[in-house]
Amino acid sequence: MAMRNLENIPACSNCLGYNSIFRHLSKEEMNILTFEKGCNYYKRGNIIYHERNRISGIYCVNKGIVKLYKTGIDGREQIIRFTQPGNIMGYRSIISQELACTTAKVIEDAVLCFIPGNLFLDLVKGNNDFSMEVLKLSLKELGEANKFIIDIAQKTVRERLAEVLVILKDTFELDEQNFLKVSLTREELANMVGTATESVIRLLSEFKSDKYIELNGRRVKILNLEALKKLARIK
Repeated sequence: MAMRNLENIPACSNCLGYNSIFRHLSKEEMNILTFEKGCNYYKRGNIIYHERNRISGIYCVNKGIVKLYKTGIDGREQIIRFTQPGNIMGYRSIISQELACTTAKVIEDAVLCFIPGNLFLDLVKGNNDFSMEVLKLSLKELGEANKFIIDIAQKTVRERLAEVLVILKDTFELDEQNFLKVSLTREELANMVGTATESVIRLLSEFKSDKYIELNGRRVKILNLEALKKLARIK
């Protein structure tokens, strides 16, 4: 549940710099979107929507970070991806008219805009450039899912953890001290890798001993990116 409604709704035009797919809308379509959407502020830990629930629209990230995950039969999370400003969530469920295939949970205080499903579908049907970008986004996420399946089958847990750290660096970048600009629990890292939390704790300690990284609580400092890439077999 949202913590509160925003008094000042962010303008869609301010998100276009984040490479948002909405940059392809016409001025008239953008005006309709701005008028019809709603925006809320969410605190860390808030659930935006649950897996297997029906959602009535999509969410666009203005600020903050949201993790999307599926829950296994053992109750453990499998993190699918993280969002960034300009990203959208829930669009596949709206297009396919199916229940939500993931749960969306805020891990860094966020501002999210809600776009009614019927409006989103009207934009898809009425704007070829926009619908093509939605298709490209869907195919990109499918490709990432296929890659994860291959990695699970062909890479060791050590290699996958190194790859996850590289992916987090590429996704969120590093601050001026070379720390990842995202703070994750050991359990969340384990859920990305697809292994037990204890294994991630042990491997992080090994990476620290090998001087690949430094650890400061939940924060990870990248010391040797090339060594991580080599370990992860990333060309």
